[in-house]
Amino acid sequence: MPKKRIRRHKPQSRPLPSTVARRYWMGAATLAAAVGAFVWLLQVDRGETQVDVRVPELSPTARAGQAAFEGNCAACHGPTAGGTDQGPPLVHKWYEPAHHADAAFVLAAKRGVAQHHWKFGSMPPQPQIGERSLQQIIAYVRELQRANGIE
Repeated sequence: MPKKRIRRHKPQSRPLPSTVARRYWMGAATLAAAVGAFVWLLQVDRGETQVDVRVPELSPTARAGQAAFEGNCAACHGPTAGGTDQGPPLVHKWYEPAHHADAAFVLAAKRGVAQHHWKFGSMPPQPQIGERSLQQIIAYVRELQRANGIE
């Protein structure tokens, strides 16, 4: 009777000590970076939530936008887009054209906006604002921004 061959499983190879150390330090560095980013976010200067806004001589389009803004936006953003305790100032560096293009304002009005820069909560969609009024509101906000040093 032939002998049965017993197959022995090859033992699992263990990672080399240098690999374990490298994984440990990579994990520690990742954790430290995450904690540092969290602390930085807590300390970022978000600026004032209400700002004084100088209102310039407005173009006819911006004057129409002012009326539409006062009827639809001012309750939260203030009559001159300087912010309230309900919504952020739109005359603020966060909303300069390079950071929030006009299309961002259009999407905000049509779709709403999840809270991201401020702690006011999310902005609901504003379906009552028509396309023409929306463009006039944007012209009003942009003229206010330029008059207050936000280009």
